[in-house]
Amino acid sequence: MSARRDRFRDIVETLTRHGLGFALGNLGLDWFRPASGSPGRGAGPSGVSLPVRVRLALEDLGAVYIKFGQIVSTRTDVLPPEYVTELAKLQDASPPIAAGEVRTVIAEELGPAADRLLDWLDDTPLATGSIGQVHCSRIALDPGDPESSVSGDPAGAGRVVDVVVKVRRPGVVAQINEDLEIMAELAKRAERASMRAAEFHVAALVEEFSQTMRAELDYLQEGRNAERFASNFADEARVHIPQVFWDTTTSRVLTLERIRGIKVNDAAGLREAGIDAGAVARKACSVLLKMVFEDGFFHADPHPGNFFVEADGRLGIIDFGMVGHISDSTRDQLVRMLLAIVEQDAARLTTALVRMCGAQADSGFSDLQTALGRLVDRYSGRPLAEIPIVAVLAELAALLREYRLRLPRETALMLKMLVMADGLGKQLDPGFELTTQLGPFTQRIILGSLSPEALADRLKKLGREALRLGTDAPDIIRRAVDVLERGGIDIHFRADELDRLMDKAEKTGNRIVAGLITAALINAVGDLVSVQPDRWRNWPKTLFAAGIGGVGALGAYLAVTSRPRK
Repeated sequence: MSARRDRFRDIVETLTRHGLGFALGNLGLDWFRPASGSPGRGAGPSGVSLPVRVRLALEDLGAVYIKFGQIVSTRTDVLPPEYVTELAKLQDASPPIAAGEVRTVIAEELGPAADRLLDWLDDTPLATGSIGQVHCSRIALDPGDPESSVSGDPAGAGRVVDVVVKVRRPGVVAQINEDLEIMAELAKRAERASMRAAEFHVAALVEEFSQTMRAELDYLQEGRNAERFASNFADEARVHIPQVFWDTTTSRVLTLERIRGIKVNDAAGLREAGIDAGAVARKACSVLLKMVFEDGFFHADPHPGNFFVEADGRLGIIDFGMVGHISDSTRDQLVRMLLAIVEQDAARLTTALVRMCGAQADSGFSDLQTALGRLVDRYSGRPLAEIPIVAVLAELAALLREYRLRLPRETALMLKMLVMADGLGKQLDPGFELTTQLGPFTQRIILGSLSPEALADRLKKLGREALRLGTDAPDIIRRAVDVLERGGIDIHFRADELDRLMDKAEKTGNRIVAGLITAALINAVGDLVSVQPDRWRNWPKTLFAAGIGGVGALGAYLAVTSRPRK
């Protein structure tokens, strides 16, 4: 407990030192401040701006807070642009782990298998971070080993392969967990003390961050992520995902095939190697868009240091600790937003955006729709390829902040990835346009949503929902009767009001029955199409006739049952 109090006191001193003491009241930390301490309400050191002071404070608070700032810098829907720009500069300056400690961790984790790595381990780290450290090594492949085929090359058996070994810092899990618990407590205090913090769901942001951070602590999960990417790009000969060596991998040690090459943003290096930088930009962007729009599983940290152009021209990708998942419904909403911008449909754009944020589209967003109307008017008459998608995303993010809407973490990561992809493309090729690359993917999604299989699936889902409603109806009616039998509720009507109510009830009942008939028809058609897709393709006239027949039957039913009451 004393260690926790010391950490709280350290946070107070750090915030006060950087002129952020005014935040202590909102965090419920005033009682930690010494009586003689400065409230920290001034301009901070030498007139330094508030975003800079926040960045400096996070750097002083250590690894967890640095990582939090880096991740929050992706939330353009929450933070103003000046904070996004400043927090993106955060750099992890963690001291290196001593070589002896690294070797001890490898030996403890791998047992006898450790010698396979330790014999060739380079004690000088290739990279150092807040969670772990990376070292180069080599590993001899046994011809009988299931991992003897590297990158799909059976000839790899019996040779020595260059690898990188990622080792988790000793004691880092306990340290990170303690900081995450403190951060969660501070976020809850902030929401209780500040309406603005509550509007932005600060506690939920910290919880999302905690899940991301804890996932990065598990190197087994990172290995599984790498294998999933390898599976998704198995048919892409120009993409290289490093192989995971599971015999020398645990939750604390990760062994991967080493990727060598020129960083994708090294335009001079690419030119010197005779590689077309524009082609690299298009390829890298195409890979990232495939992750989002086809696989629904994407690399959430696509900075240039994680992408390399190898000597054989392949695009090598590394670092799979932070990933994102996109559902089919979110992907569809994004496409709907793009189409709404092209078609100048502010109402549809509002609905898609609000639903993506998890709010109800009918909860009073008329002012937002007006603002979005002005946005789409600016791009009137332009095809998708000519719309500056990054500029549009920046405007949408500003509107989300204004109307207190917050994107889900995965969607925010995806949009940040698109912005980074656009920036990388323009760095390599000034004429690069993200929307040109985006077009084929959105077209495939739209065409896919109109395929017989997709339509059949939607029809079946609609049918099942309607039939479930029909199944639940007797229970709902029975509960209503129970209420009435116990005395019910007293409602007073005038005779003319009762007549209008009976007319409306009768029409509603007719619609319910018609809906159940429609549901049964939809379910039957869905079953037919899914079981016999060839007949869907070969007998469109028959299905069309069946649909017309069903509509005719419904029309006849409504004509009979909707006659005026005597």
